[in-house]
Amino acid sequence: MTDQRRLQIALAVMRISIGLFFLVWAIEKLVAPEVTQRVFKAFYFSEIPIAVSYGIGIVQTLIILVFLAGLFKTVSYGALLVMHLFSVLSTYEPLLNPYEPPNHLFWAGVPVLGALIALFMLRDQDQLLTVKK
Repeated sequence: MTDQRRLQIALAVMRISIGLFFLVWAIEKLVAPEVTQRVFKAFYFSEIPIAVSYGIGIVQTLIILVFLAGLFKTVSYGALLVMHLFSVLSTYEPLLNPYEPPNHLFWAGVPVLGALIALFMLRDQDQLLTVKK
């Protein structure tokens, strides 16, 4: 197997696993919008109506599906990267205190952020299992 083929497989694995990871969170906004309301109150210091949770869930689900298909890479990969960056930054307090339970769980977002950065940087190389133009 060539290095290029290994790269293609690795990027596809990253895209699909990251996409599925985010799809769980996006769908949660649709099936349990009250959880999103609590998250916004705790980490974004704002109260949102349930309708906003549904709206965010729909938009995020669409972006994730486009991302999973490998379409509009600069926009879809970039949108997911920016959304997750804000999510990680909003949890800086638990990240700075990882040994107080359950704060260590917030650290799971850090390698995901790293993978998104790498995938964004290599987006033109990500061709396996993508919708071709």
